[in-house]
Amino acid sequence: MAVLDEIDCALLAQLQDRGDIPNLALARAVGLSPAATSRRVQRLRAEGVVEAVRAIVPPEQVGLLVEAYVLVTLVEHAPEADARFAREVARMPNVLRADSVAGAEDALLHMAARTPADLHRLLLALKRAGAARLTTMLRLQAIKPPAPVPTSP
Repeated sequence: MAVLDEIDCALLAQLQDRGDIPNLALARAVGLSPAATSRRVQRLRAEGVVEAVRAIVPPEQVGLLVEAYVLVTLVEHAPEADARFAREVARMPNVLRADSVAGAEDALLHMAARTPADLHRLLLALKRAGAARLTTMLRLQAIKPPAPVPTSP
């Protein structure tokens, strides 16, 4: 875990709010010179505190109108089976996020599809990848959109 000071936390807050903020504006926002700001952001990236900067694209804006959360129970619980399932899921572009979880299920996936029929095809592909049981929950609307990670020194 990286050791963060108040300026690092201020940088992270700004970057989480607007990842494409120009360095000069970022420097002004945190009260540093542009050179010092650039060095700090480079350090935060090198230390893995900032993994990536991405655009947020709402699935419905690109025609993916059906979103679902899928709880997955695998057929087999062995390292090779887990790795195979992870490889197959990584190749599925419609799986927006996949996490290994503790509890009765083995994984939680967030998926997006154009139609219910497309979602069904994705679920069948999960079965072929090693899923024994799938519990599918359709996403209706956001209660709270993804939020910035809270930081403190």
